[in-house]
Amino acid sequence: MSNRNARYACRSRNLCLQASCVLSLILLLSLLSSGASKKHYLKAYRGTPYQDTRYHGGAQIIPGRVQCAYYDRGGEGIAYHDTDAKNNGSGALNPADGTYLNQFRMEEGVDISYTKFHDEIDNNPYNQVQVPENQIYVGWTAPGEWFNLTVRTKRAGVYTADLLYTSNRGGTISLDVNGEPATPPLTTPSTFNANDPLDWRQWHHWNLVPHFVQLRLPKGKSVLTVHILTEGNMNLAYFDFK
Repeated sequence: MSNRNARYACRSRNLCLQASCVLSLILLLSLLSSGASKKHYLKAYRGTPYQDTRYHGGAQIIPGRVQCAYYDRGGEGIAYHDTDAKNNGSGALNPADGTYLNQFRMEEGVDISYTKFHDEIDNNPYNQVQVPENQIYVGWTAPGEWFNLTVRTKRAGVYTADLLYTSNRGGTISLDVNGEPATPPLTTPSTFNANDPLDWRQWHHWNLVPHFVQLRLPKGKSVLTVHILTEGNMNLAYFDFK
């Protein structure tokens, strides 16, 4: 090899090493920035994990099933945003009769109901999947609304989640992780079925979308924010993370 070619090869190797170092530094800074952003968000966040006389679990565990109705405590503007202060499910559609499900979080603005098997309401023949009876869910959703879910992840990594839901008109939602956007708009396929003779039951055609969302989550505590982007009229039961 001539001296000229040797010098060229040496410069090429040096440039490659420099480029590799720069990429490694960018990745390191990105990881450090992400960690700092997470710590800052969690330190400033004033919401707390949901618990009551029946549910004592606190932060919901991933991998596992994350129930939407167990959104955080903290109230409007902290743990959730709803377009009105009334719970249209608990204490309204479901009368305040002293029972746990009918009065579930009825003093809060997020609208909540549960699956019912009388009169073929939620066990109707137009479901695409079988749903459990008394499954609580967030309903009456509208664009611009959101709610927070505190979770605890056993191991850092990429997780996928199935979604149990209904969506009369179709629509889109998105998720944040610790205050940072984590997904593009995610489409909830419409569950409308023109064969159902009962108009009101269009809100009760249940479906399960496998691998609906994919999230990269750090180990330990995180806050997921579910945003209703378009259409609304969705009932969101749970995300099953695997």
